[in-house]
Amino acid sequence: IKTIKDYQKFFESIVLDVVNKTIDNFSIEGIDNLEIGKGYLFLSNHRDITLDSALLNLKLHQNGINTTNNAVGNNLMNEKWASDLMRLNKSFIIDRSGKSKKDIYKSLHLASEFIINSISNNNQSVWIAQKQGRSKDGIDFTDPAVLKMIHLNERKNTSVSDFFNSISLIPVAISYQKDPNDLLKAKELYLTSINSVYEKEPREDLLSISDGITGDKGNVHLCIGKSMKFESNSYEDIAELITNKIKLSYKNHSTNIAACIMQGNNIPNHEFTENEIDEAMEYLNERMHLIPEEMHPFLLKQYSNSVL
Repeated sequence: IKTIKDYQKFFESIVLDVVNKTIDNFSIEGIDNLEIGKGYLFLSNHRDITLDSALLNLKLHQNGINTTNNAVGNNLMNEKWASDLMRLNKSFIIDRSGKSKKDIYKSLHLASEFIINSISNNNQSVWIAQKQGRSKDGIDFTDPAVLKMIHLNERKNTSVSDFFNSISLIPVAISYQKDPNDLLKAKELYLTSINSVYEKEPREDLLSISDGITGDKGNVHLCIGKSMKFESNSYEDIAELITNKIKLSYKNHSTNIAACIMQGNNIPNHEFTENEIDEAMEYLNERMHLIPEEMHPFLLKQYSNSVL
């Protein structure tokens, strides 16, 4: 491996291996919304640290579309090997850990400049999560702060709506029938509900990456939306529009419906057979047996919140 392109070919073979070994059916819609050679801002919901962007890039590559530059948080950069691999795979770091406000502003300004230059000048797409961190509770929403950061470098020159209309923003929704990290997420949600804060254990993110890659994911669906247009100059309004679009594009699986039913909710209109729901309930019960009873509601909510 001598170049980033060499590494990306190698990376593609790894992702294909993950798909073949840990995903039953990987479906996609909306790839026809994209033009070859054009740069886009892919704004995605976030469920898995590495696979959300990796699975999108696999589909882009298979369809002759350039892969994305990927925004990652500095929390993954504590391990040098992880940092090096992220950079090799066209990742760039959004560092919010500066010692002063000036440091943080400088870092975010640099990230904004990179994103805009990639898309507008180099026709290179960028993938970024709609908010900081994964949606561990299954509730996907767009944080206006992410939009402000992206716009930062052009704020003095271009209005909010004109800017986001010019940058070809594509909403992306990815959904996993089974989340290999659901137990760890349930534990974190439970402990946060008691203590208001959650202290991650050393290397917890790296464990999440490993489990996310190697664990059974069942069916996975990826929906690539159409380039969005905006009239409002409010970050909050634009964030809400993106949130709604991602929520509408999100494909619920049998586990999502089963979790709702297990919590006493009646879901009359869904596409699954009685047998599929029974199997999903059995799977969720097996997962719940692995954690203390007080964590059970937090596991079920991860799966049901996308429906309710």
